[in-house]
Amino acid sequence: MATIAVVGAGLIGASWTALLTWKGYDVAVCDPSPTASGRLDAVTAKAWSALRQIEGAPATPGARRLCATVAEAVEGVDLVIEAGPEALETKQALIAEIDAACAEEVPIASSTTAHTPSDLQKGTRRNPARVIVAHPFNPPHLIPLVEIVPSAATAPDVTDRVRAFFDGIGKTTILVKREATGHIANRLAAALYREAVHLVAEGIASVEDVDKAVTAGPGLRWSVMGPHMLYHLGGGAGGYRGYLDHLGPAQERRWADLGAPSLTPAVKDALVEGVKAEADGRTLSELENERDAALIALLKARG
Repeated sequence: MATIAVVGAGLIGASWTALLTWKGYDVAVCDPSPTASGRLDAVTAKAWSALRQIEGAPATPGARRLCATVAEAVEGVDLVIEAGPEALETKQALIAEIDAACAEEVPIASSTTAHTPSDLQKGTRRNPARVIVAHPFNPPHLIPLVEIVPSAATAPDVTDRVRAFFDGIGKTTILVKREATGHIANRLAAALYREAVHLVAEGIASVEDVDKAVTAGPGLRWSVMGPHMLYHLGGGAGGYRGYLDHLGPAQERRWADLGAPSLTPAVKDALVEGVKAEADGRTLSELENERDAALIALLKARG
């Protein structure tokens, strides 16, 4: 795969484009927005600055080409990454348009956050078996994770080729064995976020202290090991079995007490005001730069 099409140049599509050109791929981009070119320039400059700190200078960057139509973008490419708006009907229409325009053997990998490939394949006429989900974590040029999600109808060779491609550009891929809304990582994130909202809504803690509880506690451990392995280490000589036998009942009591909050206007106001206090005057751009600097340092430390 030497030439890639990215359909959609929003937050995710622009980041993918920056990473792929950095890695030496020629990228054809399609986005109807009149601001797409400027956005791509800005994201690329910022992403390349970050990647230079982690990897040094690229060997030979690829070329970026902004196309007026989907058909123009996907002509002659080896892979299409769909990164359009996160609305199912919009994605279905976009993928159907890509399917109608590009060569029949070319995989179509959607960056969708939550939709299943089975839903995305609806409407494709020529080759629905080449549609698959390859969901990154934001920002894709920094976060290694890519979730590979085939449906029962996705051709096995498409799954293999797409996973091999993302492995080849240095991503950490995981295979989702059975479709689920939100895949894996966003389901885990949603479970934590639900309790984070509950803790604020019930007056148990402030927004800032909930965030600190994650970043100064389990978040540090989660950046090096996942929950199963960490509880294996928490079981002493008995390992995971010892943990489940000894502390499993305590886990079940906590599960039973977890909240199920609703995002009422009052809860939304409390969350927004809490984040405003935590930001302490820092702009979105400043916070984003702070996040990226910490991610860069973490990625460099991890090798």
